[in-house]
Amino acid sequence: MADQASEAVAEAVFTALADPNRRAILAALAAGGPATATDLAATLPITRQGIAKHLALLADAGLVAAERGERRRIRYHLQSGPMRVAQQFLAALARDWDGPLAALRTHLD
Repeated sequence: MADQASEAVAEAVFTALADPNRRAILAALAAGGPATATDLAATLPITRQGIAKHLALLADAGLVAAERGERRRIRYHLQSGPMRVAQQFLAALARDWDGPLAALRTHLD
């Protein structure tokens, strides 16, 4: 299937995406562009401290990157690389299932 490094990246992405709050943060960043934890807390039903913890986990998974801005404000922006690795992992998994599922369908028909 995939090499161990790719599997580790995919695992980190899937773990990060398992939480609905982290998915909401990613969606907010995708819709609105780079933002600070304070900006995100103003638009999401999560405290600023909660946002900061989720952003740290998302950064560990490589899904967001922190960038220092003016007045020491840290803005977070999306990183697409890890998501592409996870998509490739899922595509390979789907290909591995396509043959057996087609054979089962043929057998059942």
